[in-house]
Amino acid sequence: MNKIDKEALVISKIKSDYIGDDGAIVGEHIYSMDAFFESTHFKREWMSMTQIGRKAMLVNISDAIAMNAKPLYALVTLALPKDITPTQIDELTSSMQECASEFGCEIIGGDTISSDKLHISVTIISKSSNPLKRVGLQKGDLLAYTGVLGESKRDLERLFRGEDIDQNSKFYEPVLRADFIYQAREYLRVGMDISDGLFCDTNKLLELNNKGLEMLNDISDDIGLSGEEYEMLIGFDSKYLEDIKQISKVTNTPIKIFAKINDNNHRLKCNSHHFN
Repeated sequence: MNKIDKEALVISKIKSDYIGDDGAIVGEHIYSMDAFFESTHFKREWMSMTQIGRKAMLVNISDAIAMNAKPLYALVTLALPKDITPTQIDELTSSMQECASEFGCEIIGGDTISSDKLHISVTIISKSSNPLKRVGLQKGDLLAYTGVLGESKRDLERLFRGEDIDQNSKFYEPVLRADFIYQAREYLRVGMDISDGLFCDTNKLLELNNKGLEMLNDISDDIGLSGEEYEMLIGFDSKYLEDIKQISKVTNTPIKIFAKINDNNHRLKCNSHHFN
């Protein structure tokens, strides 16, 4: 029996013209939401409450940045287990507020419920006059990603083996590329953050644009299948390559060109981790 990507199935059952990007564009506002659940995205023995709260906010703000939007407000739902202490709650909420404020975002409400595990859900309300979407690729466009991929997958595997990882690991603290996206927007056709891995997220772009690609270099599974990286996947006209490289240099954002868009059906190896 073939495995089913239940996330894709759920999305296919919801009929709305707003679905398809990192967030839903309604006027000049963009609405996005991600969950950050214990035993699915993290284990409490791996991370401090401060680290959990910060990452929960970062992965949500990432969606706004991926769409060239400025995050304005956040709504937070916390499902709190009985064994969590008042001190831990203070550490969790303080880190979320501090992280949000770094990006000009304010937590304005939410909900709190009892649960057997620590679950966090965040809705971000952001604004953009020129949102970066996932549709618009053309034949000959280049695909690139920011940063260095693979660290999140590597360190997650180390944690599962009971090993320690560096406190500055991107598994704990994703690096968001706000300056790069805000400056490069005028040269970009499409963009999205890499949450499900480079290969899977590239396939999403190809499907949405009814395009294929030509790989320009080999990419290992350790890089291509590393999820929760929150680096940027971007597509742009090759004539803007030097402009993109200059912005990359100015913002200290490494970029890697890895493919060219073509009119074929080529897809990359994708191991979806959504309830397979």
